[in-house]
Amino acid sequence: MTGTKHNAIYVVGHVNPDTDSIAAAMGYAWLLQDQGQNAIAARAGHLNPQTTWVLTHLGIEQPTLLTDASPRFAAITHRLNIASPEHPLREVWAIANRTEGVAPIVDNEGKPFGLVTGVSLFDFLSRTIGSHPRREEMRIGELMDMPGREAADTTVPQFQANTRIRDVLNRILREERTEFWVVNETGRYMGICRHREALNPPRMQLILVDHNEPGQAVGSIDEADVIEIVDHHRLGNHSTRTPIRFSVDIVGSTSTLITERINDSGLSAPPELAGLLLAGIMSDTLILTSPTTTPRDQEAAERLARWAFVVGSPLAGETVQSFGEKVISAGTGLATRTPEDVVSADLKLYEAAGLNFGVAQVEVTSLVELDEFHDLLKDALIKLRDSKGLNFAVLMVTDVVRGSSRLLLTSDVPELGGLPYPKLPDGTYRMPGAVSRKKQLLPALLSALEG
Repeated sequence: MTGTKHNAIYVVGHVNPDTDSIAAAMGYAWLLQDQGQNAIAARAGHLNPQTTWVLTHLGIEQPTLLTDASPRFAAITHRLNIASPEHPLREVWAIANRTEGVAPIVDNEGKPFGLVTGVSLFDFLSRTIGSHPRREEMRIGELMDMPGREAADTTVPQFQANTRIRDVLNRILREERTEFWVVNETGRYMGICRHREALNPPRMQLILVDHNEPGQAVGSIDEADVIEIVDHHRLGNHSTRTPIRFSVDIVGSTSTLITERINDSGLSAPPELAGLLLAGIMSDTLILTSPTTTPRDQEAAERLARWAFVVGSPLAGETVQSFGEKVISAGTGLATRTPEDVVSADLKLYEAAGLNFGVAQVEVTSLVELDEFHDLLKDALIKLRDSKGLNFAVLMVTDVVRGSSRLLLTSDVPELGGLPYPKLPDGTYRMPGAVSRKKQLLPALLSALEG
């Protein structure tokens, strides 16, 4: 995970992010930044091929990777002024007078040498003067001219900025000191942190988009403060410490909700960002043909097209249909991806009737592809089920051209005998006219499991 910034608000979608969750996070972060907030768009996992293509095509950098919300040392690091080992103690003392009595000594390579603290300074005086009468006659000026390294404690523990505080908390509790080094991955000085802050680090602030269930969120979300949720899925949210702004609406895409907020603020998104939000809508609604599509999605797509398809934009000359087809085609197909990637790239976890299960979806241009890769996909789905400790897992293979799907299961689940789909000889289920995991497959699964 990349280093987190203090006092930032991270806008992040679900694990296994799709184009809609990335677009919603980046669009909302942009809006919040315009409103003066320190908002940072983040992603909770690796991008799928479709989203990668969209960002590259639009010339947009990937958002920050945030896989775990547990506080890191970066959040409690103070980059205090430094001295070199040869600097006279008087200069080191000047630093300590401004920093609650601690001065970092850093070598010429930028790596920690030692800390000068009240304790280390007392030890230095004891060693230098001791109980010898002649040494007791040394003048203060002579002491202050000695190199600072002589008074430095060189045994101070170091922690990398990206290390989770909780992972080393026991070691910190055992240490009889109040300051520690914070370094980067190459061991160079980043700053110091204090014992009291490590025991009570600031909680990361999160805004969740395109999901509200803890099982789909970044890791250690219980160690962060969720301050807002913007979503268009079923409710399965966790409790929060304080009341929050919670928006769940019946639209086909979270990007639609973000577009409406931008419009309500009297703003228009830059062409590239508008194109990304439009890609989010195109992906989640299958170019506005999915049964989840609403008039609000249609209106948002038309508005984004006005913002995005301007002269000089990467999407100049496009139409909603032509761009939508490119977005969909960038995410379809089985031959160019590993079976493990296919079953995990767009996976969501659920719990119902005492069972934990996963529902993955992949888009193809012909269901004939499933026949060729059936066995490999089933093996990968079984491995996925076992690795995540699930009762079962399913893969919805959706033909985006003909508007139908087939369902692949890890094993026969007695409770799923009531699925309203015909079972084929290879064990898959035929789902004519079904393209939406959220509005068509999931309700059928829940109905079968809960009787």
